[in-house]
Amino acid sequence: MMTDPRRRVTEFVAERLEAGAELLRDYGRRARGGQRTLVLGGVRSGKSRHAEQLMSRYPYVVYVAGSAPAGDDDPEWAARVAAHRSRRPAHWRTVETMDLPGVLRTTTAPMLVDCLGTWVTRVLDEVGAWEQRPGWERAVDERLQDFVDAWHTTTVPVVAVSNEVGSGVVPATHAGRVFRDVLGAFNTAVAAGAHSVRLVVAGRVLRL
Repeated sequence: MMTDPRRRVTEFVAERLEAGAELLRDYGRRARGGQRTLVLGGVRSGKSRHAEQLMSRYPYVVYVAGSAPAGDDDPEWAARVAAHRSRRPAHWRTVETMDLPGVLRTTTAPMLVDCLGTWVTRVLDEVGAWEQRPGWERAVDERLQDFVDAWHTTTVPVVAVSNEVGSGVVPATHAGRVFRDVLGAFNTAVAAGAHSVRLVVAGRVLRL
């Protein structure tokens, strides 16, 4: 009998939410290593600018973009990347990679990751989530869990930026609902291992 793909996604997200709740219960025992801050916010909320301000006290920062370099085929995205780059100090090092867990495990300098929403989009694309490729749920779960494990054990100060999702209307497309549900559950797990979580709304910062 065929399994309803919507049911598979619902069960997958429920499992990830339970995993995040378990991390929250164990946070006091497990949290260790460098200071970890998660900054959440909607589009154009000021979340990236706030994250950059948090890192401004460090003389050297590794800026990690979880996406591929902007190409000539998307000038709008290239303009967004350029605007972000122009705000950052010239001495910051920029790393564009999909291997966020690897960078978390090896970097010895303070690090800013911006943003997890873009990275999750690329992960979902790579594992075939949009076309419901067989086994995509397990593949994305393994990728996200790898990040959470690295996040818990990093030894340097890290600020991670992510999109706050689910506050608006229910997405009209299946792909939109998959992204919202997966990223929402992922944010929960990342927040569980953070020393500080901040929500940026209209440029105003709320400490959670």
